[in-house]
Amino acid sequence: MPPGEFDSWILTIGNEILIGRIVNTNASWLASRLTLLGFRVARIITVPDDVADIAEEVGRAVARARVVVTTGGLGPTYDDVTLEGVARALGRRLTVNDRALDMVRRFYEARGLELTEERVKMAMLPEGAEAIPNPVGAAPGSIIDHGGALVISLPGVPSEMKEMFTRYVEPRLREIAPNVALVECYARVIGVPESGLAPVVKRAARSREGVYLKTHPKGHELEGPVIEVRALASAGSVEEARAKALEVVREVVSYAREQGGRVGEEGCTG
Repeated sequence: MPPGEFDSWILTIGNEILIGRIVNTNASWLASRLTLLGFRVARIITVPDDVADIAEEVGRAVARARVVVTTGGLGPTYDDVTLEGVARALGRRLTVNDRALDMVRRFYEARGLELTEERVKMAMLPEGAEAIPNPVGAAPGSIIDHGGALVISLPGVPSEMKEMFTRYVEPRLREIAPNVALVECYARVIGVPESGLAPVVKRAARSREGVYLKTHPKGHELEGPVIEVRALASAGSVEEARAKALEVVREVVSYAREQGGRVGEEGCTG
């Protein structure tokens, strides 16, 4: 079966998810972003830290989806085996990637640490893969175009995964995404702490489909709080996407004014 033109699968790797030690927030975040880009999220699967299991699920995914995203299992320890599983599924060797090795080396040299065998392990990528920079942590990601399916592997640490996806993966996916309009609207709220906006942000984010809402603190939480509110919306037209994003931002702004805040810069892009 050829890959679904706009189907995507999310594979979260890790025994700690399966035993309930951590909550799988990565999957929900990725599903939201992929949906915004216009991809249909057909599967969300959690896989143990086992090479054979990872290879089995990646093999199923590349046969049925255009985009496959894995998270977790890229670190230096013995049970970080995601890329070994990806390589097996795709019939490729796992080799030291020069660009990934340079990323790892620079990360540790900047901290006065040596490049050990365990750290070099993080530069072992499937043959033909492109290394994805990690601006937050040590482990690079990996992206492979395999017979029409893009296999993207990212770390499991949420802050690393989100930064890498937003900076490097999303622009790549936009090149192959369906023809949907993306518009981001924003407003700068002054005088209300982020925790004070939390109730309306939670309500607004959950009440609308096709909108991703995020707040970014720019000042001190209590002494001079400044919060940047951003809503990214997708729709069939620019006008519809802008209307959706503006509606969410204005709901937050209205609440902020009720709390005694004021609004600085605001607008839309896209």
